[in-house]
Amino acid sequence: MTTDLSENLLNILACPQCGDKLSLVAGQLQCSPCNTQFSAGQSPGLDLRPRQSRRYLIDLEIGNQLDLEAGIQFDPLQQNPHPEVDFSSISPPKHLSRKLLTYFPRAKEANSLALDLGCGQMQSKAVCEAAGFEYVGLDYDSPGAQLLGDAHTLPFRDNAFEFLLSAAVLEHLRHPAVCMREAYRVLKPGGVFIGTVAFLQPFHGNSYYHHTHLGTYNSLHAGGFQVEQICPSKEFPVLVAQANMALFPKLPRALSSLLVMPLHLLHRLWWQLGATITRHPLAQERHRLLSTSGAFTFIARKPAQR
Repeated sequence: MTTDLSENLLNILACPQCGDKLSLVAGQLQCSPCNTQFSAGQSPGLDLRPRQSRRYLIDLEIGNQLDLEAGIQFDPLQQNPHPEVDFSSISPPKHLSRKLLTYFPRAKEANSLALDLGCGQMQSKAVCEAAGFEYVGLDYDSPGAQLLGDAHTLPFRDNAFEFLLSAAVLEHLRHPAVCMREAYRVLKPGGVFIGTVAFLQPFHGNSYYHHTHLGTYNSLHAGGFQVEQICPSKEFPVLVAQANMALFPKLPRALSSLLVMPLHLLHRLWWQLGATITRHPLAQERHRLLSTSGAFTFIARKPAQR
């Protein structure tokens, strides 16, 4: 299995136990300092999950206020007027909107790497490769993943990736603050981190922490990222999310969405009446979306080195 990996990828693999570089010995990846070997597991992917538990220490500054003066408006995502990549000839996977694709960066070099964190069946491979990246798909247990690994201890060296993608993953992690530090560590300075996270969705797939817009901002900010956008989903409101995922299981999504649509329209009308009649500062479309969105999209960046 290891012989199927590119030299470019082999060069950035690291031991998830101790962080040391992995060496290829007789077709097996081996970490000499901690004497651990890694090979293909039950699924086709190379199994780079930690073999035993480890301690992870995080420094967090407390007692200060969250800085929300950096121009973050928490508005719905708009089309990027200056996209770096033309995806018009590609059908995007269902979990990535065409608007979001307009924010994908173009690879700076021929050997630039993109990490799809929580890749599932690697549905995002085509769009990442269309942007010029060598795609790396990592998931904890998906049988369709290229690599098996833990987001809390990523099996990569520091500053390995130019682009990081994470779609609907953060809510499934026991320690999202640790994942943010790991994402920051493996991303190159100036690299882009794009993703989505659940908010008012039902419990699903052993989800732990569904993020508000402030929670999403705080997780990224505490991880060291410069947050550029956090956007509520207009297309996936709470009623649709609940209907699709929990209220009417096994029902076609189009039909379950239709069942709650009258209530959704009444809800929107009520908010519009409130904005018109009461003039209350919170009776705004922006606040309605932040309060009722099923998910948030985020775009962040690792600060460039000075």
